[in-house]
Amino acid sequence: MKKIVLLVIAVMGITTFASSQVKKGVQTVTIQTPTVQCESCKKRIEDYLKREEGVQKATVDFKKHVTKVTYVTERTNVENIKTAIANAGYDADDVKAEEEAYKKLPKCCKKPEDGGGM
Repeated sequence: MKKIVLLVIAVMGITTFASSQVKKGVQTVTIQTPTVQCESCKKRIEDYLKREEGVQKATVDFKKHVTKVTYVTERTNVENIKTAIANAGYDADDVKAEEEAYKKLPKCCKKPEDGGGM
């Protein structure tokens, strides 16, 4: 009987230790995306970030010009996420939009000074 109780305790201990090792650090960050203009921009960034490794959720608020991203800290970081947004053609905090990607954006998604906007 003692062997069974010890075996059950050992299995529970191993299971608890293993499950604590599986949990990853998850963080949510808010990034200023001042060049986001419309629903099309929102969809483009959210779809682009879905492909970024480690990103669990991305929500763009084009009216407030912010993007909230939830990500696994062991798989990516804030700088990678900002770079991904820039590679989609949009400014992200201090990271400027990648020029070629910005040129490919539809007119409505470009900055007002470039003839874009709603």
